[in-house]
Amino acid sequence: MKALSVSKAVTALMLAGLVVLPLYSHLSGNIFILTLFTRVIILALAAASLNLIMGFGGMMSFGHAAYLGIGGYAVGMLAQEGVGSGFIQFPVALAASAIYALVIGALSLRTRGVYFIMITLAFAQMAYYVASGLARYGGDDGLTVYKRSDFSGLVNLSNRTQFYYLCLACLFGVILLIWRIVNSRFGLVLQGLRSNEQRMQAIGFPAKRYRLVCFVISGTMCGLAGALLANNTDFVSPAVMYWTRSGDLMVMVILGGMGTLFGPVMGAVVYLLLEEFLSQITEYWALIMGPLLLLIVLFGRGGIMGLLGRLNRG
Repeated sequence: MKALSVSKAVTALMLAGLVVLPLYSHLSGNIFILTLFTRVIILALAAASLNLIMGFGGMMSFGHAAYLGIGGYAVGMLAQEGVGSGFIQFPVALAASAIYALVIGALSLRTRGVYFIMITLAFAQMAYYVASGLARYGGDDGLTVYKRSDFSGLVNLSNRTQFYYLCLACLFGVILLIWRIVNSRFGLVLQGLRSNEQRMQAIGFPAKRYRLVCFVISGTMCGLAGALLANNTDFVSPAVMYWTRSGDLMVMVILGGMGTLFGPVMGAVVYLLLEEFLSQITEYWALIMGPLLLLIVLFGRGGIMGLLGRLNRG
C-alpha cells in the first residue's frame, strides 16, 4: 500500500503540474515551456495508445508512428484543398487511421513474435514512402499547414493556452477510455490472451477478433495525436512515420512502465525533457541519452513506475 501511495503521489504531482503549467508560463513569460509541453502531451497521447496494445495486449507493434503521420496528413491535405473545419479534419484523421490499422491488424495478427513486429514495421515504412512520393503535398520536403483547424469559435487553436488545454483534455480523455477498456470484460479477455492465449481460446474467446478491435482502437487514438501534432507544428512530413519515431514511442512506454495507466505519460515527460536538456548541452546528446536509458531499463524493471514501488519498499 505504501508503494502504491508513492506512485500515486508522484503521478498526481505530475498531472497537477501539467494542469497549472500555462499559469506558470504566463506569470514567468516563458512561452517556450508551454510549446515544449504541448509537444510532450501529444506524444504522451501517442505513447498511451501504443501501451494499450503493447502493455495490456502483448502486441509489440514497431509501426505505430504510421498513424501519427496519417492523422497529420489528413489535416494537412484537407487544409491544402481548402477544407479548414476541424469538425471535418479530425473525424477524417481518425477514420483514416482506423482503416489503416484495420488493414495492418487483419494481416499482421495472423503472425506472432518477430514476424508480427516486422510486418507492422513494413506497413509503417510503406506509409512513409507513399507520403514521400506525394509531390502535390510536398513529397520529401513535407507539407506546411498554413491555417490551423477551425472549430467555429469553440476553441482557438492559434491560442497557445487554449490549444495546450485541448491537447491535455484529449490526453485525459484517452487515458480514461483506456482505463474503461482495461477494466471491462473486453479488457480482461485481452489481458488473458496476453497471459495464456491457448487457454482463452479453449474457453471460447476468439483471440484474433479481440486483438483486432484493440489494434484498431489504438491506431485511432494515435491518429488523434497525429492531427494534434500537425496543428502544433503547422507542418507534417514523412519523417514523422519513420521507424525511429515508432522506436521513440516504444522507449517512452517501456521507460514509464508497460501495462500501467500513467506510465507512458511519465515516460514521455522524462524522455522528451531529457532529450531537450541534453541537446542544449552537446550535439552528441544521443551518446549520453542511450546509456542513461539503458541503465534505467536494466535497474528499473517495470519502468519508472516499477522503480518507484521498489524504492519505497526498500
